[in-house]
Amino acid sequence: MTEPVQQQVDREDLARRIVAVLRNVYDPEIPVNIVDLGLVYALNVDKNGVVEIRMTLTSPGCPVSGVLPGHIEQLVRSIEGVSSARVELVWDPPWGMEQLSPEVRLELGLF
Repeated sequence: MTEPVQQQVDREDLARRIVAVLRNVYDPEIPVNIVDLGLVYALNVDKNGVVEIRMTLTSPGCPVSGVLPGHIEQLVRSIEGVSSARVELVWDPPWGMEQLSPEVRLELGLF
């Protein structure tokens, strides 16, 4: 019996679509999405649609630390072409204001 051939995905296109979804996830304490806040440290998509995300939060005491990674995994899994998703929450390097995108710094008046 032959195993089914798994369809390969366009990794760059899938990564762009994942980032678009993540731009709709906002930090509960700062009204900015997690991408522009610089909370997403790494996004890896393999040819089979397996997604791995390394991210942090603004602080270890963030009130959503227990639920946000699971929520993001669910969102990413719902994207067409994603076969599985895993979010790793890391604290090193610690998040700092320097990780804000230039647009967010301007928006928040931090220049």
